[in-house]
Amino acid sequence: MTALADPSRSRAVLIGTASYLHLEQLPAVETNLVDLATELCDATVWGLPVQHCTVVADPQSPAEMLDPVHQAADEATDTLLVYYSGHGMRDPDSDDLYLGLGGSRDGIGYSAVAYRHLRAALRSAWARRKVIVLDCCFSGRAALTLSGGTDSIAHQAAVDGAYVLTAAPRDRVALAPDGEPHTAFTAELLHILRQGVPGAPELLDLDTLYRELTSRLRAKNRPLPQRSQENGVGALQLARNKARAGAHAPAGPVLDADVRTAAVATGLNVARMLRREGNTRDALPVLRFALQEQPPDGQGAALFAVQLELSEMLTETGQLSEATAVLESAFQQLRKAYGPEAVLVCRRLAGLLQESGNHIQACEVLGRALDISEGETRSR
Repeated sequence: MTALADPSRSRAVLIGTASYLHLEQLPAVETNLVDLATELCDATVWGLPVQHCTVVADPQSPAEMLDPVHQAADEATDTLLVYYSGHGMRDPDSDDLYLGLGGSRDGIGYSAVAYRHLRAALRSAWARRKVIVLDCCFSGRAALTLSGGTDSIAHQAAVDGAYVLTAAPRDRVALAPDGEPHTAFTAELLHILRQGVPGAPELLDLDTLYRELTSRLRAKNRPLPQRSQENGVGALQLARNKARAGAHAPAGPVLDADVRTAAVATGLNVARMLRREGNTRDALPVLRFALQEQPPDGQGAALFAVQLELSEMLTETGQLSEATAVLESAFQQLRKAYGPEAVLVCRRLAGLLQESGNHIQACEVLGRALDISEGETRSR
């Protein structure tokens, strides 16, 4: 591989349970989620569009935890990354791995989410590469040591065609050291993403991340990570190596297009925040500015998301002509585009055209939506 996993066709779901009714609190998990999302979306690290990184904090039910994973599994075609941080438990009867919810109880597997359900969601994903990161202890009690066979948790957690990285072996608990802002495992992962790996290539693959994690955790006498992989997914390059940055150069091959994509995503997020607060007047110029920062090729899910958001606001404020023009511009960029955003552009444009009486053109646009859907199916 000679390039990063394509951020525009990838998704990440970061899940963490920090607050519990019956188990020890894990405040570091909340910081894990915020900081890891920031690094993954940083244009100098991976550059994942903000709307492609879903954070699920303190889920209270299996649906709250797993529905975002299923949605991401339907959308990602390149790489799907799922991260869980919190209490991990083993059911005493089945010895299966369970992921803690806010109301989970020690040793009661059915009060948590069975890992096999998360694994099923990953198996159904369209993504070519799947990455699972489990930063969890097993029982929610730091003093409890599990007994059992010699197979690693990573091996038991394996998913066909995926790379599974776990915070500790099956016979040791993961650590959330008192007074530290992150859990032990995620703290080292964040350090690597922020500082890079001296002597490593410009792009860091999963196996390099694993080796560096192992080295750093061993030096601190902390539980060592485990891995399981299939189909050579360990060669997947997931981050730029910041250790290769010069005094006046960014870390790794950061392109102008990466910076523009980040600007588009930031503008979209700001506009959505303003819209939620009822401030459409200020949200509209933010979105118009974001459109001016589009990458040179005019492609990308983030750009389509901006155009969709802008057309919605214009429609709500009665500016139908401009809303139609925005969607027509997006439609002209769909020749090589696939994915749910492209289909949505077609559907909304067709709706506006029908409202204005352009039924024949609306049918043509809907036909393009069908072509996109069929192309997406073929590419999978």
